[in-house]
Amino acid sequence: MDLEKHASAPATPPAAGLRASDADRDRIARILGDAVAEGRLTAEEHSERLDSLYAVKTVGELETLVRDLPAPGDAHAAPAYPGGSTGADGAETIVAVCSSASRKGRWRPGAHTRAVSVMGDVTLDLTEAVFEQQVTEINVTCVLGNVEVLVPENVTLRGYGSGVLGNFEVRGEGRGQTDPQAPVVIVRGFSLLGNIEARPRLGARLVDLARRMRKHIDG
Repeated sequence: MDLEKHASAPATPPAAGLRASDADRDRIARILGDAVAEGRLTAEEHSERLDSLYAVKTVGELETLVRDLPAPGDAHAAPAYPGGSTGADGAETIVAVCSSASRKGRWRPGAHTRAVSVMGDVTLDLTEAVFEQQVTEINVTCVLGNVEVLVPENVTLRGYGSGVLGNFEVRGEGRGQTDPQAPVVIVRGFSLLGNIEARPRLGARLVDLARRMRKHIDG
């Protein structure tokens, strides 16, 4: 009888009590980075779990941090490919986890773009971008990483964000030479032990949106 009770009792996974390795922590950091990029976690929740990531000692304790999140390759997880993905809301997500990612040249930023850096570097260079809307919003989460946003000097740039032991800086918000007909770029961000910087690139200018749209319509 005792043997039957013992056999029916749930077994504790043998790996749960093992000391966590750097590879174990990197795996959990990637899951958390994907979760905040997909909107499953808020920036605050992500930062709290990341704090715990480096405080806990065993594999079992690490697993509790992602128990309510899909594992990589899960059918419910957003499809991933190097550098970025597109969510259900149409927003492009650019992720750098212990790596780097960038968008530059003649690319077309959507109305909403997400950038997530976890111990990585992200560069969003909009100086040659093709804007198809008047307002472009970029939401940034940066943890122990670096995110740089560059815009043409006549674009209106606005920033709303904060940093915890990190930096969130948007330069050139009050410039008088911005073109009222040019697009508006809004950068919203949260930085934890990282750096988020948005600034105009001097010498790079964008023609007004209305003129470009008229040329496109006229063919």
